[in-house]
Amino acid sequence: MSQAIHYINKDSETPTHVPEQAIDIVVDEVLDKASLLKALDKALSFPDYFAHNWDSAWDCLTDSDAEHLRLDLTDVQQINNEDFEVFKSMIEDAYRDFGRPQLWVVGGDGDE
Repeated sequence: MSQAIHYINKDSETPTHVPEQAIDIVVDEVLDKASLLKALDKALSFPDYFAHNWDSAWDCLTDSDAEHLRLDLTDVQQINNEDFEVFKSMIEDAYRDFGRPQLWVVGGDGDE
């Protein structure tokens, strides 16, 4: 069985393939609940009723057709680890229940 989350080191000599159809989740310098929810909304064009909370994100994410997501952390200066863990858990739960999406984390520490 494939895993839901893949970690990629941008400097690795062995490139890891990110699917071409992966949708970029773009965050700026700070990764936290607000920035992740805003980035998901923008990347996946969530419906107007999206309430900018984790439950609503789960509903909209699992209703979307997204199969592959890409989150590049190379320019992120500050990560709220608790919010990032909740986000990753949401991805893992969706993948377990629906077989999608898979998340490609670029520049993460890969120790997860």
